[in-house]
Amino acid sequence: MHEKELDYKVAIITVSSSRFQRYGNLRGKENIPNDDESGKEILNEFKDRVVDYQLVSDDVFQIRLAVFESLAKADVCILTGGTGLNPKDLTIEALEDVFEKKIDGFGEIFRLKSFEQIGYSAILSRATAGVVNGKVIFCLPGSKKAVKLGIEIIKASVKHILSHAKGIS
Repeated sequence: MHEKELDYKVAIITVSSSRFQRYGNLRGKENIPNDDESGKEILNEFKDRVVDYQLVSDDVFQIRLAVFESLAKADVCILTGGTGLNPKDLTIEALEDVFEKKIDGFGEIFRLKSFEQIGYSAILSRATAGVVNGKVIFCLPGSKKAVKLGIEIIKASVKHILSHAKGIS
């Protein structure tokens, strides 16, 4: 398959106003707060591929800035948090207009697999993904269980997605 030779770097962004109030704008994978279980889960799963971590508040400007800074270092940006229906959840609103191409199938598969785990509450999920300048952005809910599911899907598909996004296929 065409994805064998594809190497990629990962950036993690945790969107959480409560943690941001506690810790401020943290950067660097060595600075993930102990109570950021989802950020730590992503770090543990992608290990040496992780080149950046940021903690930001639920703010459209901060989210976009963090994503663009991360994409300067990484091919894959995984956000956790800020995807719910609460008026303060702004991750999706910050990024949907930024996507050059939306990867609808990611959210669809995420919700299907989530439905298998939690039932009809899965309709509340706004997990999504998209491509920007040949790089991919994944937006996951903030719960550790949702992040584990998202990572499973990402790991199974990221090289294939990147090969298409970069025009390698």
